[in-house]
Amino acid sequence: MRHTEFWSRMDDALGPAYARSWAEMYVLAELDGRTASQALAAGVPPKRVWGAVWAALGLPASKR
Repeated sequence: MRHTEFWSRMDDALGPAYARSWAEMYVLAELDGRTASQALAAGVPPKRVWGAVWAALGLPASKR
């Protein structure tokens, strides 16, 4: 997964106005206590970050 696909999925799940804010504020234990934005900046693969976001938001399996 590329960063562009990650952000597209975030926009789809949370809306374009809220996705970036959520990614910068919500701390995820699965990402070692980092936000999605911090994890991406640290080089964590977008697919792994999306998996953590997907679980935190309780999205359906079709959005995995």
